[in-house]
Amino acid sequence: MEGDFSQRMGLGYASDVMQLSDMNKDLRTGLLNAIIECYLEKYTSSFPNTGMIQHSNLESFAKIAYTRFFKLRRDQIPLIFRYFLETICELFEKGAWHRVYSFIEFIITHAPNLNSKHDELTSSEDFINECNTTLRAENSAYRIVGGRVMQITSAEEVSEINSAIAANGFAGVNTHIRTALTMLTDRENPDYRNSIKESISAVESLAKQLTGNPRATLTPALSELERSHSLHPALKNAFSSLYGWTSDAHGIRHALMDVSNLTYADARFMLITCSAFINFAIDSTKG
Repeated sequence: MEGDFSQRMGLGYASDVMQLSDMNKDLRTGLLNAIIECYLEKYTSSFPNTGMIQHSNLESFAKIAYTRFFKLRRDQIPLIFRYFLETICELFEKGAWHRVYSFIEFIITHAPNLNSKHDELTSSEDFINECNTTLRAENSAYRIVGGRVMQITSAEEVSEINSAIAANGFAGVNTHIRTALTMLTDRENPDYRNSIKESISAVESLAKQLTGNPRATLTPALSELERSHSLHPALKNAFSSLYGWTSDAHGIRHALMDVSNLTYADARFMLITCSAFINFAIDSTKG
């Protein structure tokens, strides 16, 4: 597994690696590169070698960006295109994370199509694809859908994972959830199959500890919660069904090695669901 020391050792919390209310340098740089590749590098002028914004293919967009997004007066708009590039770079390097996403939406709405009629995609489509590639690679909690930046991971979901990682007295659970998170969010080589396995193993570890039986599966743990902690039968059945799907002969556990198309969404769902159940079960024993 690649990554830095903390990633390899599984020492990060979900809030550190799933970029929900922040944006690290790698994510900022990747998104800026998408703008440069799809738009800024394609700057041309009717007066070559002048470097002017006026009479260029990005003149209208630059003026709209300066007046509507950066809120400058028209007489404050620079004449030289290089200054426009520097303004954008400063936003992506130092601006608030939400302002960066706002500008990405602004580009999608207002930037011109600089691709030729022979290109398969428009500039906007290329830009969205490049941005989404970066957002996935850098484990951002957002994706561009329908021209808008949409949140795909909530603060509540991140909190569930963090709580499972930090649960006192459940070292096996902590280790498996950390490992599942690390495998899910590895930037160089994400391992969705084994991330799912680790999420399931965390639940099994919890079952063993709650029942005092080193060979226990989830079913006896649920029965113990039902008997001693008033677990509702409907919840018991729901968790039993999910676990059965992952563990029987047709489920994830036995079929994983034959499945090639497990996705980030699959592994994320299992990590969040297993974390939420773990927290629920631990809290129930405290009642």
